[in-house]
Amino acid sequence: MLDAALIKECADPALKPAIVEQFVAAAGSTDPLAVAVKSGGRVILVPKPTSVDEAMAIIRQHTGRSVVRVGLTQFPAGLGVKDAADLKPELFDACDNLRRGTAMFAKILRIVTKWYGNPASKDALPQIFDDAVYAWKTGEFEGVRVFQTADPRDEVETGGANDERGDEKQSPVAEGAERTADPLQEKADIGAADMRIDLSRIGGK
Repeated sequence: MLDAALIKECADPALKPAIVEQFVAAAGSTDPLAVAVKSGGRVILVPKPTSVDEAMAIIRQHTGRSVVRVGLTQFPAGLGVKDAADLKPELFDACDNLRRGTAMFAKILRIVTKWYGNPASKDALPQIFDDAVYAWKTGEFEGVRVFQTADPRDEVETGGANDERGDEKQSPVAEGAERTADPLQEKADIGAADMRIDLSRIGGK
């Protein structure tokens, strides 16, 4: 279980602590140095790092050619990085990783919630959460590349109509990090007002 003080200090405020805990339990790791590598849908065994330097060496070796997830939230290592040399050790800082991961997961929850039509019923929340976790793990939801696509909140705030698919040019590093083996069916309707994701009833919490 994550430390309550770590959640309070570092997690995105859009997510309630109970959801942060469930997100990390479902999609993350208990080890801040955790590195997971997949290629073509297959897990690539890598040495278990015992230091940040060892972890950085592993992700620099694989980022750009495979899907690399790191740290407490199993954040995509290559996201927003143009060259493997630009990867930073902060990825393995528990607070930084939790901040990045929960901010991205909150965005994915907004994408999924909007696709469901922003349901008011609490009965829909477990399914929304499960779909958001699946999207986090695969990188896609109903044809939308969730890591690259615009945040529905930002689209409303700016009044823009950004490409829902997030098909902007990606660097080789980002492409390798975010390419998924299990694309879902195509359908998206993104554009939602800012919201606080309250899924506290999931799991009886």
